[in-house]
Amino acid sequence: MQLKKQAISQMAATLVSVVLGNAILTFAVAAFILPGGLISGGVAGIGLIVRHFFEVNVDVGVAAANVVLFIAGAIVLGKKFALTTLLSTFLYPAFLAFFIRLPILENLTSDPLLAAIYAGLLMGVGIGMVIRVGSSTGGMDIPPLIINKKFGLSVPVLMYAFDTVILLFQVFFSSTEQVLYGILVVILTSIVMDRVMIIGQTQTQVMIVSPKYEEINGLIQKDLDRGSTLLNSVTGHLGERCETILTVVTHRQLPQLKELVLGVDEQAFIIVTPANEVKGRGFTLSKHHK
Repeated sequence: MQLKKQAISQMAATLVSVVLGNAILTFAVAAFILPGGLISGGVAGIGLIVRHFFEVNVDVGVAAANVVLFIAGAIVLGKKFALTTLLSTFLYPAFLAFFIRLPILENLTSDPLLAAIYAGLLMGVGIGMVIRVGSSTGGMDIPPLIINKKFGLSVPVLMYAFDTVILLFQVFFSSTEQVLYGILVVILTSIVMDRVMIIGQTQTQVMIVSPKYEEINGLIQKDLDRGSTLLNSVTGHLGERCETILTVVTHRQLPQLKELVLGVDEQAFIIVTPANEVKGRGFTLSKHHK
């Protein structure tokens, strides 16, 4: 029963993240990309290309591209992919059609630099929210995944390559400044997306070398309620055998850990490094999980 509730709760959180992520993404396109006359990668860029050459509304071009790419993805990547992407495939054009019809979004800013910055920030947040829950925004996420499955090429590299090609197509009807702003949008989107995807998952990994490792190890488990691992080590200078303590703590616990270690051994050697993702008991699983 408890597992069922957790599964339902997780599914609800995933749906909320996918819906909200698509809403933020399309808001950025409708409020900053289109009114600012900017160019963009992804399906938004395809919509801009279709609008220029065929005089079709951007939302219609985006919807058509999403459907075609979704079908291709479902055929090549299978049913599981189709189910996780289906929601975004229809949400994106639906939200875009709604936002571009709001007059208030047409005049948020007349500064193209501000428009590019806010577009990149919001698009990165939106895409990151969708991808971090294991879903997909559909659209131009799909071709890189297909090529990766067929030929094993890197997905991030392929995504950058496709975005570059889409931007290059828009060079024919865009000014040099528009192209430069478009590149800025793509860069900001990528940076913010990466950061959003690891929010709440980063922890701190600490390695401690000290002859008083037994006392320190006991205090870590007792006072900080954190697990630890003892690694067999040999000192480089004297060749002495010792135990190195490896533990992972939250950012807030780090000062307390340092104080605890130095209180036992002022000569302790402490190495602190960020851990972008930690899974297992005490983090993604209950501490009492068996």
